[in-house]
Order: sequence, then C-alpha cells, then structure tokens
Amino acid sequence: RGVIVQDTAWDGYEEIPAWIMQGYGTMAMEAGEQLKAQGCERPTHIFVQAGVGSLAGAVVGYFSNLYADNLPTFVVVEAEAAACLYKGAAAGESGAAPFGACGEPNTISWDILKNHVKVFIAAPDWVAANGMRMLAAPVKGDAPITSGESGAAPFGALAAMMTMDEYKDLRNDIGLDENSKVLLFSTEGDTDPDRYKNIVWKGLDK
Repeated sequence: RGVIVQDTAWDGYEEIPAWIMQGYGTMAMEAGEQLKAQGCERPTHIFVQAGVGSLAGAVVGYFSNLYADNLPTFVVVEAEAAACLYKGAAAGESGAAPFGACGEPNTISWDILKNHVKVFIAAPDWVAANGMRMLAAPVKGDAPITSGESGAAPFGALAAMMTMDEYKDLRNDIGLDENSKVLLFSTEGDTDPDRYKNIVWKGLDK
C-alpha cells in the first residue's frame, strides 16, 4: 500500500496538497519578512511561476493576506506547453480539461488564483531563456543569479513586457512603469547543468 504525495489537488485528495502549499508559503513568508526588515516598500507587482498552481497559490494567498488593504498586482507565468491556468482563465472556468504536461490545476490554489490574479501568461521557451541569460549576466552592480527555466520565466516575461513594443498595452494595463516595485521568485538553479549551459552559453531556446 502506498501514499500519494503530489502537489496538485482534486476532489477527495486535498490534505497533502494543502500541506505542500503551506511549505511553499514559507518561502513567501520569508520574502515578506525580509522586505519588512529591510524597510522596502510594498511590491506593486508580484510575478510568480506556475505548474499546476500550488506554488503560485501559496504566494498569491500569502501576499493577499499580508497586503489585504492594498493588494499588489499578481501575474502568473506558465510554460506555453503546459498552461492549464491560462487556459482555465481564458475559458472562465476551472481549466479542468487536460492540456499539456500539467493537465489540471490544483483545485485549492485555483480558488485563490482566479479571484486575485490580474494576468495569466502562457510564455514560449524564449521568454524563460532570455530570463535565464539576463539573470546570469545582469547590469553592472547587480549580482548574477543562476536560475533554471521555470524560475527565470517570470523575470523573462517582465523583461519582455518592459522592453518590447508589442507588449506595451499589457504593460500599461497592469500599471508597470519606472516607479514599479516588482517581486519575483527564482525557485531553481541549474538543476540540469547541460541544458542550462546550452541555453545560457550556446543561445538555445529549448
């Protein structure tokens, strides 16, 4: 007899995914405490990556409570090939139809995300790849960050929105400008060193 340990929930399987989301919430809590300790202003925007939505739900849920009187703008970024939350939001429903590698969103997190997220983004590979390269070789004075594809996707999406004219309307719609304070999370390093090197060193997008 075995026990399922999976971070997505469905009807009848919710307790363990809730524990996992609580674990993800620790990361959000630590970020919130660091912002306060360093005297940082409330983030105007929070970008977070998603698979089935457990991490995103934990982050959005935590900061929705922390800044309940003045919510940041939440943006969720998924891989285009497995964008179940984006598809669900576009359909105006739970996104339960299987789509790509992440077929169905975590039902617990979806209840949080659908009520608080301003924009869901289905990002193609080049978005994450650009994010990885920019984090690895930042502007002078910033520390380099080794981030894998999932972790770098939100930063890549932010960079595209801020620098590419075709995303000007989206940028304006969510109020991103030079005064914005954006919080992002990188949740992985070079977990696949060969793949990381191919993307960052050799310029591959996949």
